[in-house]
Amino acid sequence: MPRKAKPIEVPKRPPRSPEEAEDRLISLATTRAEMMLAEGTAPPSVVIHYLKLGTSREKLEQERLRAENKMLKAKAEALEASARGEEAYAEVLRAFRAYSGGGVGEDIL
Repeated sequence: MPRKAKPIEVPKRPPRSPEEAEDRLISLATTRAEMMLAEGTAPPSVVIHYLKLGTSREKLEQERLRAENKMLKAKAEALEASARGEEAYAEVLRAFRAYSGGGVGEDIL
């Protein structure tokens, strides 16, 4: 008969956000899986899950995801810079028009 699992201590304070609750649950599940693996009572699905995490394919996938996130952040920054550039360009054109006597209220774009 398998040994009864030791209870895992849960912090008394309620989570402040859904993300904190999720992190707490992940931590509890990981601790429980570690205990089961150490005791030799882990089901095959838990063993396979942790074996897959250690593969080179998983590591490459994680690296790819990090690179993708970095690229998306760079694209967002480029779009913001482009919008700022267009605003600056429009401001310069208005200044030139005002300087040349065309009037400030007229919009070129």
